[in-house]
Amino acid sequence: MKQILIIEDDNNIAALERDYLQLNGYKVDIEQDGISGLKKALLGVYDVVVVDLMLPGKDGYEIVKAIRDKFEIPIIIVSAKNEDIDKIRGLGFGADDYLTKPFSPAELVARIRSHIMRYERLSGKKVTLEIISHKALEIQTDSHKVFVNGKEIFLTTKEYELLVFLASNPNIVFYKGSDI
Repeated sequence: MKQILIIEDDNNIAALERDYLQLNGYKVDIEQDGISGLKKALLGVYDVVVVDLMLPGKDGYEIVKAIRDKFEIPIIIVSAKNEDIDKIRGLGFGADDYLTKPFSPAELVARIRSHIMRYERLSGKKVTLEIISHKALEIQTDSHKVFVNGKEIFLTTKEYELLVFLASNPNIVFYKGSDI
């Protein structure tokens, strides 16, 4: 399971990012300040780091530069700063991508998936296909493909996310009002 570190001081945004990433099969850790976020990022256990620019303790630019000096993992900036100069500076420090707030959580997941696949391809790491299967159902989580009896079916983003969530939690009954 791929591990993502989110360094974000806004609890609501961090929780939204975490929830979408977990629904898509990622393990997620959150740090809410620049100092502890950088310390955790430098442990070298994460496949992707998602970082805000405006953080207490240490800003996102410093974090991106420090991570890039040590690792070649994908780094994605998610920030309310939407001026070209901020984007150019972030990418210049070594970020691989830049999303401005407000953003689509589904787009963030797609960008993370794309960066992981590109990183693994370029670094020579074997790209492993994660498959959830049950009887005639097969879900290829890395490519977001769903097959029933060997025939590919197409789902909306919400339908796909719900299917992955339910298939990842077999033998658990969810009901209206359940705390998920």
